[in-house]
Amino acid sequence: MRTADEVLEALDPEQRQVATSMSGPVCVLAGAGTGKTRAITHRIAYAALSGVYNPTSVLAVTFTARAAAQMRGRLRDLGVSGVQARTFHAAALRQLQYFWPRVVGGSLPHLVDVKAPIVAQAASHMRLKVDRAAVRDLAAEVEWNKVSLLTPEGYPAAARRAGRGAPAGLAPETVARLLTTYEEVKTDRGAIDFEDVLLLMAGILSERPDVADAVRRQYRHFVVDEYQDVSRLQQKLLDLWLGGSDDVCVVGDASQTIYSFAGASPQYLLDFPKRYPNATVVKLVRDYRSTPQVVKLANALLDRAPSTATRARVELVAQRPAGPEPEITEYGDDLDEAVAVAARIRRLVDAGTPASEIAILYRTNAQSEPFEQALADAGVGYLLRGGERFFARKEVRDAIVLLRGAARSDDGTQLLGQTVRDVLASVGWSSQAPTATGAVRERWESLNALAGLADQVAANRPGARLPDFIAELDERAEAQHAPTVDGVTLASLHAAKGLEWDVVFLVGLSEGLMPISFAESVDEVEEERRLLYVGITRARERVLLSWTRARPGGRGGRRPSRFLAALGPGAARQPAGGAAAAGEGKRRKGAALPRRCRVCSAVLSSGAERKVGRCSSCPPAYDERLFEALREWRSRIAAEAKVPAYVVFTDATLVAVAESRPTDRAGLARIPGIGKTKLERYAEEVLQVLHSHAAQPGP
Repeated sequence: MRTADEVLEALDPEQRQVATSMSGPVCVLAGAGTGKTRAITHRIAYAALSGVYNPTSVLAVTFTARAAAQMRGRLRDLGVSGVQARTFHAAALRQLQYFWPRVVGGSLPHLVDVKAPIVAQAASHMRLKVDRAAVRDLAAEVEWNKVSLLTPEGYPAAARRAGRGAPAGLAPETVARLLTTYEEVKTDRGAIDFEDVLLLMAGILSERPDVADAVRRQYRHFVVDEYQDVSRLQQKLLDLWLGGSDDVCVVGDASQTIYSFAGASPQYLLDFPKRYPNATVVKLVRDYRSTPQVVKLANALLDRAPSTATRARVELVAQRPAGPEPEITEYGDDLDEAVAVAARIRRLVDAGTPASEIAILYRTNAQSEPFEQALADAGVGYLLRGGERFFARKEVRDAIVLLRGAARSDDGTQLLGQTVRDVLASVGWSSQAPTATGAVRERWESLNALAGLADQVAANRPGARLPDFIAELDERAEAQHAPTVDGVTLASLHAAKGLEWDVVFLVGLSEGLMPISFAESVDEVEEERRLLYVGITRARERVLLSWTRARPGGRGGRRPSRFLAALGPGAARQPAGGAAAAGEGKRRKGAALPRRCRVCSAVLSSGAERKVGRCSSCPPAYDERLFEALREWRSRIAAEAKVPAYVVFTDATLVAVAESRPTDRAGLARIPGIGKTKLERYAEEVLQVLHSHAAQPGP
């Protein structure tokens, strides 16, 4: 069993200060990757092994069951048992179950896992027509209203002040009536929801001094992880647990506050020293997760934040050896980006990087579809975190059913793009993006992706009609294999919080997506900055950022995210505000970031050079005669099928075939752009072309 002094040996100076500050209020400002969990678990262990704490008198709360389990595991490894490490909801539920028979009598009402059925029933009682997306948005409003300690009557004014928009397209007054109806339906069912657990326990502690005394006798020392994410309701419960005591240690990072829309507020963390003037404040700045290059990038992003957003900011100091420089790449459109990212991942995996140590992170779940397709074509397994696969989403499935029906009567008198848009309009799509956030926006993004795909098909296949578009959708859906556990992670930036990978691709970093188009106020834009910061700091060794000039089939009207101005190669580091802010705006209006030769890294100066990815002075990395033979074969196949050559294989795929010279189907399957369908259709003929050139020397 370890001694108290041995526990301290594993800590750096700042972590040791946290561990040895065992009493009184303590505020730990812990940057990403700085070992906050190590610091607080060693603090508890040191106090317990020193005899200062009884482990059973400690309550450590965090926000995910995964984090709570990790905390318990580390404490066990340190030889300390009996500490209660739980989420806010789990801790409150345990107390509520214990005290309910004494305070109320009988058993605790049934706890519902999801609000959707009750929200849907409440909407039905009000004769509101809502779909699944609307129900999800309204459930989010129920949660926000409760964690903000609002009543239904106070909701409209508070929602307008907070800029909540029109969830599910409903006026705030209508939402307020739904909140009341929701509570009535829930009561009729004899049920409570997760927010009720916190509300009920807070109410009991406020009204029953005997219960409050019992809880405070049991728990004398409190630790709160991820304190930047507490809501008003959670802070109220914490205050009631403390009951005037100041024996609390809070840990957080204001630069990682990304859940304001759900009621989280960093203000409690920022104001902790004001609330407790005698508090010990410790900054953890040594980043053990990421390379100096990744840390520099993350710091640069926050350097450009307004001064009001940098209070209590942690400037990270890298501790790991140097790694690759971050990369910022411009692509023509979303499909180019997806194919290039998948090809890069294929090479990383082939070189030995486990697929499970790679992530593609994006702003909205609707951005996943081209990456799902590209990874499937590249033969790389993937898994989706925090969202459904694109073709599994209800709005997409419903739209495809309607498109199939419309295809039977398509007489070709109307352009494909307009025909598809007319069908999508019947399921709620419009040319203007909704101002609402959450499910409404995600639903629109999914349908808008279908509209964009129709434009792409029309551009590449003049005269294409709705049946052709349906065939394209079927082929894309077929190529999306079920996710594997050992695969590349596809996740939204929100879903990536708390996770880390060796390599992180941050994609779609164009204005309107990062920051998102409905982030209009300074506070909303700064939350987007923090979201990108979270994405960057997920990477241990390498981070690759990219943006696109256009959506598929669209004109190149997009601009790179304003946040990239401080991150691009050679960008000047200036203090926030004043000339620096003006400089950032000026660079945003300037030329696009250059594309470079993949052989010598020189800037590509012509369209022809950019198409092949190398400058004219560098030789190709493949046998040009073989490449031309593959092009001739592709032209013949395309002519026979009466489709553009691109539909068979892109030039990029043919270049990859010519470079790698696969000798069997398995080798072909590993090449980006060759999915299951194309492998079945063309493998034998491609291998025959390769075989006929096998005797000729390569480059």
